[in-house]
Amino acid sequence: MAFYQLNTTQKLPASIHQVWDFISSPINLKEITPEHMGFRVTGNTGLEKMYPGMIISYKVSPLFGIKLDWMTEITQVKELEYFVDEQRIGPYTMWHHQHKIEPIEGGVLMTDIVTYQPPLGFLGAIANSLIIKKQLKEIFDYRTVALEKRFGKYAG
Repeated sequence: MAFYQLNTTQKLPASIHQVWDFISSPINLKEITPEHMGFRVTGNTGLEKMYPGMIISYKVSPLFGIKLDWMTEITQVKELEYFVDEQRIGPYTMWHHQHKIEPIEGGVLMTDIVTYQPPLGFLGAIANSLIIKKQLKEIFDYRTVALEKRFGKYAG
């Protein structure tokens, strides 16, 4: 069974506190997810501080408008540095997403590392080549634009 990884980075002209406050609140996920995915947080909507063990549930329509339940657990948190979410229920056999931020001159460097395994063995590998990898890239491209709208474009 194959595993895949998506790595993205983005520089934002904001303080580490501003970026952390935004990315560590589950309610803000809707703002940085393409509208066509029908993303909606259904549990733990960011009204409390993120902590290891926090369970967050969503509804999402990744393909063909089919609504799916997705549940992630926040497994690690180091305030103002990183957090990790792992899928507990959802469309992937395995999903591990590291969200890292670090101060840089003029702002913050944000790094996302998503390690995942599609379901269905070799059929999932084919789906990854044809659909999943492209769709994940499109989601993170959308996220880049949405975060630039919120924080501005990094000039450094």
